[in-house]
Amino acid sequence: MNLKKIITIATLVVITGLLIYGGILANQIFSKNTKFSQTEVYVFVPTGSTYEEVKKIIEPFVDNMDRFEMVANKRSYPENVKSGRFLFTKGMNSYQLVKALRSNIPVKLAFNNQERLEDFAVRVSSQIEPDSLMLMNTFKDSLFLKENGFTEENVFAMFIPNTYEVYWNISAVKFRDKMIKEYHSFWNKERIAKASAQGLTPVEATILASIVHKESVKKDERPRIAGVYLNRLKIGMPLQADPTVIYAIKKKDNDFDQVIKRVFYNDLFLTSPYNTYKVIGLPPGPIAMPDVTALDAVLDPEKHNFIYFCASVERFGYHEFAATLPEHNVNATKYADWINSQGVNR
Repeated sequence: MNLKKIITIATLVVITGLLIYGGILANQIFSKNTKFSQTEVYVFVPTGSTYEEVKKIIEPFVDNMDRFEMVANKRSYPENVKSGRFLFTKGMNSYQLVKALRSNIPVKLAFNNQERLEDFAVRVSSQIEPDSLMLMNTFKDSLFLKENGFTEENVFAMFIPNTYEVYWNISAVKFRDKMIKEYHSFWNKERIAKASAQGLTPVEATILASIVHKESVKKDERPRIAGVYLNRLKIGMPLQADPTVIYAIKKKDNDFDQVIKRVFYNDLFLTSPYNTYKVIGLPPGPIAMPDVTALDAVLDPEKHNFIYFCASVERFGYHEFAATLPEHNVNATKYADWINSQGVNR
């Protein structure tokens, strides 16, 4: 066998070997490497995670970890682990999985209808990495409160219900800072001027809006209810808002899970800064997270001379309004007779 033929054969062997190796390598990189039945799954990598910890996190979703690791090492992933929320889709190959672990997917964080700051912190912590205790400590940081004109009682007014885009691994401080930025964005010059026209600061407007929010689920009625409370404030009359009494009872009992459908006469004497039957003016903080329609109702209230209202027995969910006490007493008696007939004891 001459040298030329030997070289040719050797060359063919090398090429064949390279082709086989290339095929194996391509299979390692580009063949499907997932083992979940869903169309997609989100993988959460906590802040500070190591490569070994990431492997444990993704193992339930990856069919062949050896193939994944080979690509991860080639792509220098072990030295560049990222925390966050990552999207795996069914049928991804190892290359795509590594690439996915470098693309942090934001969370659409939504919140509304929360009753307390503590409830809000729990709600938010279910959607981002920081836990509720971290969030609470950050919200109540004394320096932050002082710099932004809040107190521990009214800082809940800072949070405007909406849907926000944030990264899952956002820190508690960065989340709080985003919320104060959104607060100032919401309370623009126009809204501040409208609140001022009612004799209120943004925080005070939010506190009143929280009462309006709790008084009625009928959004079209809220401007009228806001008008009643503003009329009472202007004449120095106690707000006498049943939702504030309910909040005071829950706060006294340290039980915000209890359901209170009815306020009794004796409840009106409960000593609490939130009991607006005993305290003139607004309570020290919101009794709920008002939605934007309740805030708008306070900023653009209906103009009228009503100072009384009670639940209607003819238009459920709505209220009957009155300008004088005798008129109100007729409406209130009608409601009391009806609710007694329903056997509502609390």
